Amino acid sequence: MQRIEFLNYAVSDHLSYRLWGFRVDGTDLRVRVADATRELWRQEQEEKSPDERERFLRAQHAGLPLQDIDDPGRHFLGDPAPEFAAPSPGATPVLGCACGVWECWPLLTVITSTPETVTWSSFRQPFRPEWGELSLGPYVFERSAYEAALAKPVHLTKDPWAVDDEATP
Repeated sequence: MQRIEFLNYAVSDHLSYRLWGFRVDGTDLRVRVADATRELWRQEQEEKSPDERERFLRAQHAGLPLQDIDDPGRHFLGDPAPEFAAPSPGATPVLGCACGVWECWPLLTVITSTPETVTWSSFRQPFRPEWGELSLGPYVFERSAYEAALAKPVHLTKDPWAVDDEATP
């Protein structure tokens, strides 16, 4: 089984605007998404340099705004509020767009909960249906550890994987 960490982190200098983020087995979920979509994006970004493509991959997603999720326990156990159920019934957004509007570029997954486990599977990008299911997961978490991590998210003062224009990806 995998291990999950739920993160709450500030966006830039706006310490009051916080996002949900995740680490699976110590790796930011956005790193895993970048790896899973690198070749898919290559076809659309042939004109960009390799460095530009990597910066884009790092910046394609952000976490979900804390203030938008009234009941994190419900949401992250696979029963999102109706406004999060669109654009794909049965799927739950776990990442949103870096622009701050989650619906603009969500990462969706099917969250299945049993008394013993919570599984994230069938990751999709709804605005690229031709990509199909991404090569992510499934991630299976022990439910009691998952719920404990959700109840006590790691609080960070900044995005743990922020894009730094001066850094080399």
